[in-house]
Amino acid sequence: MRPPLRAVATLAAVAALLTGCGTGDDWSQPRPTPSPVGALGAGFVDPTDPPKPEGTVTPRPGSWNAVHPPKDYRVVLITTGDDGPTKALVKAVEEWAEDEDVDLRTIVPKDAHDFVPSIDRAVKMTPDLIVSAGNDLIDPLAMVTASHLSQQFLVVGAEVAEPTHNVTAADWSGASFRGEGLGMSSTYDPNSFTPERCAAAIRAGVAAVLNNLTGIVIWLDQH
Repeated sequence: MRPPLRAVATLAAVAALLTGCGTGDDWSQPRPTPSPVGALGAGFVDPTDPPKPEGTVTPRPGSWNAVHPPKDYRVVLITTGDDGPTKALVKAVEEWAEDEDVDLRTIVPKDAHDFVPSIDRAVKMTPDLIVSAGNDLIDPLAMVTASHLSQQFLVVGAEVAEPTHNVTAADWSGASFRGEGLGMSSTYDPNSFTPERCAAAIRAGVAAVLNNLTGIVIWLDQH
């Protein structure tokens, strides 16, 4: 026997409400600056010598593991490139977002002319964090980020040469692309973009941003 139409409608409404709560798909409302869940471990930074703007820190491996974003942390991933390193970074960001219940949205520019407009679109979405993956986005980021100082950015697997306080990078010697026509670093190694290294980049980078350690480079080479 079919249930009454009113009951069907009620069940549908409840299901829709639950789905909306679970996906965190409404970004239209402002909210306080997100706080980290958990604390940084010993060796992430030296508490007696906090990192200076544009400085580099080399955290102890795993010192970021206890830090997690709050549920439905709003992140826009902007990415371009079909090369192996970029794909590895994107996969790491997607897996991190799934593991941490992050509300992740992705923007892929149509072509080089769309790089700056894509970054602008990401800013207008008012996420908690914009993550960039792909070397071709470095120079466009350098053009845009200084005009949006209230928006936090995280570059994984590369870095902006002269970052403002809202641009953090998670990098290592095998990556270290800096744009500005400098060409690829002599230490660049696409094989260094391992799943483990890329996962460390997103997790360490987000841990730094959530703890207000921004505008710095997190160097992921071993001590």
